Amino acid sequence: MSRSVLIALGGNAILQHKEKGTSEEQFENVRKTCEEMVRLVAEGYRIAITHGNGPQVGDILLKNEIAKNTLPAMPLDVCGAESQGMIGYMMQQSMYNELRKAGLNIPVATVLTQTLVRKDDPAFQSPTKPIGPFYTAMEASRLRVEKGWTVINDSGRGYRRVVPSPIPASITEGSVIKELFNQGTIVIACGGGGVPVLADENGALQGVEAVIDKDHGAALLATLISADILLILTDVEKVALNYGRPNQKDIDDMTTGEAKMYLAEGHFPGGSMGPKVESAIRFLEAGGERAIITSIGRALDALKGKAGTTIYR
Repeated sequence: MSRSVLIALGGNAILQHKEKGTSEEQFENVRKTCEEMVRLVAEGYRIAITHGNGPQVGDILLKNEIAKNTLPAMPLDVCGAESQGMIGYMMQQSMYNELRKAGLNIPVATVLTQTLVRKDDPAFQSPTKPIGPFYTAMEASRLRVEKGWTVINDSGRGYRRVVPSPIPASITEGSVIKELFNQGTIVIACGGGGVPVLADENGALQGVEAVIDKDHGAALLATLISADILLILTDVEKVALNYGRPNQKDIDDMTTGEAKMYLAEGHFPGGSMGPKVESAIRFLEAGGERAIITSIGRALDALKGKAGTTIYR
C-alpha cells in the first residue's frame, strides 16, 4: 500500500533570497522543486502539496501601495487569493510537465482554499505578523488614523503594518480536496495557509485581514486528507539545537515529548523553526504517523530515513 504524504513547501521553493521575483525566476525554482516531488511520486508515494506565499503577497501589497493614486488597493484577503492563484498555476503547470517527462499520467489540480478562523481567537486582540512595505513614522501615524491599522517599528528598519495570525479551525473546501486526493489527483491547496475567513451567525463567509501561518495550515490539511506523513521542506537539512552557535547539534529524530521540551527551552524561534515543530506535533497528536523536516534536495532520502529530522508520537 502506497504511503500518503502532505508536502509543505517553504518560500525558497518558489523564490530564492536576493532574487528579484520575476516570473522566469519563480517558474524555474518551482520547476526544480516539482522535479524533486515527481521523484517521490515515481517511488510510489501519493502526494498533496501546500506552500508559502509571503514574498508574493508582499509584492502584491507593494504594487497596491505604488499604484494607490491610480487604482483601488485590494484588501489582504484578496491579495492572498491572488497569490494562491499565481503560485498554484506555476506549480500545477510545472508538475504536469515534470510528470509527463517521467512518463506518469497523474492529474494535478489547484484548489483556491478558504480557511475558517474563530472570531474569538486571541490573535485578533494582539496582531503580530508584519506584512507589506516599510513606512516612515509620519506615514505610519496617518495609516493608523485613516485605515485603523496596527503599525509598529520593525526592528529599527522602518514602520510596518502587523496583522493577526489566528490558528486555522477548518478548511472550507475540505471535502472537495479530500475527494480529489482520494481519487488519485495531486492536489495543491491551502497556499499561504489559505485565505482566512470568518463565518457569521448564518454561516455566511467573509474574508478577514489576517495571515494564517502556512505550517499550521499544513498540519490541518495533512490531518484532513489522512496523510501518513507530513513532510516539511525548508532551507536546512535538519532541525538543530543551539542553531548557528558553536555548540549546534543536529537532531536525527525526536518524540513529540522531546520536541515540546526543546520548544519550551527556546531552541526553535517563533519566526523560523518554531511553527514547523509545533505543526509537526499538532499533526502527530491528531493521528499522523510521522513528520519530517528537511531540505528540498533531501526529500526522498528523508522519507527513507537517510536524512532530515523525523518526529514521532
